[in-house]
Amino acid sequence: MLYPWIKALHLSFVIAWFAGLFYLPRLFVYHAEATDAVGQSRFATMERRLFALMTLAGALALAFGAALVALEPGWLGHGWLRAKLALVAGLVVYHIWCRVLLSRFRDGRNLHGPRWYRWFNEVPTLLLFAIVILAVVKPG
Repeated sequence: MLYPWIKALHLSFVIAWFAGLFYLPRLFVYHAEATDAVGQSRFATMERRLFALMTLAGALALAFGAALVALEPGWLGHGWLRAKLALVAGLVVYHIWCRVLLSRFRDGRNLHGPRWYRWFNEVPTLLLFAIVILAVVKPG
């Protein structure tokens, strides 16, 4: 009876985390395009607040995901779950990279233009497709 509740919470926080992972790089695009101090300050504030919320959502998604594995430890023997966990580790790296980019914007050390951030914004989409396919299809 506990398992479906944990799974529902896991999925809810995964959705919230991905919302942030999709939107933060879009804010980076707009921030890189901004030329006025007011716009730059506004984007820095939005990015900082969004990052805090998506970090909380990501941490809770990971915690509830770990709880699911703890309830069904035999799943670790399946290749699809190990592959999914490797992709989730990639998401964590992407999340940390977002923090680095956020800090660079804050410190006036942005190294990339809007076009680069548009491509960077596609990474979580690719990871999401792969993770969902692994979790639903569970290929051998």
